[in-house]
Amino acid sequence: MSEILKKIRKKIIISCQASSGEPIYDENCLQSIIKSVINGGAAGLRLAGVKDIEETRKFSDIPIIGITKPDPLPKNWRDVVYITPTFEDAKRISDAGADIIAIDGTSRKRPKENLAELIEKIHTELKKPVMVDCATIKEGLMCKLFGADIISTTLSGYTQNTLEKNNEEPDFDLLENLVKAVGCPVILEGRIWTVEHAQKAFELGAHSVVIGSAVTRPQLITKRFIDAVRVFSG
Repeated sequence: MSEILKKIRKKIIISCQASSGEPIYDENCLQSIIKSVINGGAAGLRLAGVKDIEETRKFSDIPIIGITKPDPLPKNWRDVVYITPTFEDAKRISDAGADIIAIDGTSRKRPKENLAELIEKIHTELKKPVMVDCATIKEGLMCKLFGADIISTTLSGYTQNTLEKNNEEPDFDLLENLVKAVGCPVILEGRIWTVEHAQKAFELGAHSVVIGSAVTRPQLITKRFIDAVRVFSG
């Protein structure tokens, strides 16, 4: 196991991302959130784009899982590969300072290199571990066969064939099945809202847990509370 994977083993990683139009999209605002979660003990970060990775590298050597993705997302985002889709994308975030390159690991059609080629190029040319964002056990097994270093549940519930999974709960079934089947670190990511969710993930054998909206999206956190008490407001 590489040193960077050891650093995040059984630890919490925080995904700090914002889309244009959100109040925290402002550079200073997002960097303040990144500094805050580091101060709170985050063992790693998941960051989108060269700018945020480069800015974070100015003040921290914390492990960074880097991705690229379009902003805004395409209207057909459930049908297409949009997370670090090409080697050029991977190289940009690697050069910016990402320690781990996260890519889409689904079976959807890719814009350029096939999945096996992309993983191999990242390994041989960038010398970085590859995390694959999957939606199904079949995809996880495929990515492991192609040489992925980390399998993640990130895209469960966010592809056309897994929409039934998009509820209030993380996909613990997928996590448990991947842990049993793939023989490499498995990360739980997606819809983690409570301490109990994180605890259960580690009980099921997760290598790490990536938490995003529950920490870094004030509008979604607020909405959950508002929706929960709406019945009392008449």
